[in-house]
Amino acid sequence: MKRGMGIADARAMHPSIDVVEADAEADRRLLEGLADWCDRYTPLVAIDGEDGLFLDVTGCTHLFGGERAMQDEILTRFFQQGFDVRAGLASTPGAAWAAARFHGDRIVGGGEEEALLSPLPLSALRIAPETRASLESVGLRTAGAVMAAPRAPLARRFGATLLLRLDQALGRLDEAVSPRLPVAPLSVERHLAEPVVLTDDIERLVSRLAVALKADLERRGEGARALALLLFRVDGAVSRIAVGTSRPMREPQLIKKLFHERLTALEQNIDAGFGFDLVRLSVLSVAAFDMLQGDLTGEAADDDADIALFADRVRARLGEAAVLKPVVVESHLPERAVAIVPFAEAPQRRIPAKRSDRTAPPMTIYPPERPVRLFRSPEPIEVPATEIPEGPPMNFRWRRALYRVARAEGPERIAAEWWRQLPGEEEAPTRDYYRIEDSEGRRYWLYRQGLYSSASQAAPRWFMHGVFA
Repeated sequence: MKRGMGIADARAMHPSIDVVEADAEADRRLLEGLADWCDRYTPLVAIDGEDGLFLDVTGCTHLFGGERAMQDEILTRFFQQGFDVRAGLASTPGAAWAAARFHGDRIVGGGEEEALLSPLPLSALRIAPETRASLESVGLRTAGAVMAAPRAPLARRFGATLLLRLDQALGRLDEAVSPRLPVAPLSVERHLAEPVVLTDDIERLVSRLAVALKADLERRGEGARALALLLFRVDGAVSRIAVGTSRPMREPQLIKKLFHERLTALEQNIDAGFGFDLVRLSVLSVAAFDMLQGDLTGEAADDDADIALFADRVRARLGEAAVLKPVVVESHLPERAVAIVPFAEAPQRRIPAKRSDRTAPPMTIYPPERPVRLFRSPEPIEVPATEIPEGPPMNFRWRRALYRVARAEGPERIAAEWWRQLPGEEEAPTRDYYRIEDSEGRRYWLYRQGLYSSASQAAPRWFMHGVFA
């Protein structure tokens, strides 16, 4: 049997053959799972077509006893998982691809690429089928025949891609392997003689790996903003657990607390199977780590550190959207003055330096009072009468209920944002805000949009924008 054979011919050779319809999406998921598993050997893993993987193992082979020992381990582990695979190792991706698909288990030394490719068919050069058919039509049926032919006529007749593939396989031109996942700038891992299953054991390993990671972060003057814990199962499955931090972090105990929350939240979804034999802790994102000096009393200079840690633990347990933070934006309209963003994306508050007793106290500016509950969109109200045309209302109707005004403060005038006004567009009306208390002691924040004295604008309208405590 061979690839592309018809079902009738296959049944004639093997009457008991089981025919299953191909599922391209399932095959893709399986290949991605195998690529995840290969991360135990190198972080530079790329998917090649529908049935292959590229592993850039530069600088990694000595960790597994050399090239031959590493390749034998990969083949043995795949065989134990029930896969029939072929592998090739060479100094160029093109030569490794040809060695794997046409030899099955071969290591090509540096400078041996031409000897490897010469007897192989044209498909070993990874060229298009139509180009291969054109070459065979003129008698060039092997890679060696193409290498022996003059380059200029080949380029004119068959295109530059043919020579590009040939030069890449021979090492004359570099060919980059683009990993399917970003490469972590820092990683530490632990190979285990006995696989672990319990969550407590995983947390202890995280703590030890975080200690090793701290030294590297201190040397670089950085802290982690995003970390990932990779758990490699003995049967090939890989679990990826990621956490984010609102501030650069490198303290092992804090990192352990974040992963404790995340592991607790995912405990029902993590299938340990027969156990994890490799645990890796990676830093996905880093930022400069600014050391803060405490005072002589032992008090920390950063009062927001506990709040940031609390928010990070809640986010690790419940998700990124569990903790939000209001952020002031450049707008004086109340509904636009504050934006709600995830806690990790909010800008960090700058810590002012402590002033000495000799310096003059700073000027204190009190912002205008705002309601506890501000409506996302102002709600229209009915105002039958006012004391004076530009004054507060005497009573108003809101949500079908009539409210009698006992006291009023204002107005606080907020003009339209002229920089948002488009050329030729009519100017937005001015708002006059009032703090209102009704006869039962309830307080409201409402405004009049427009002025009675303005002839160029429509009649003023009243809106409810918030309520006080």
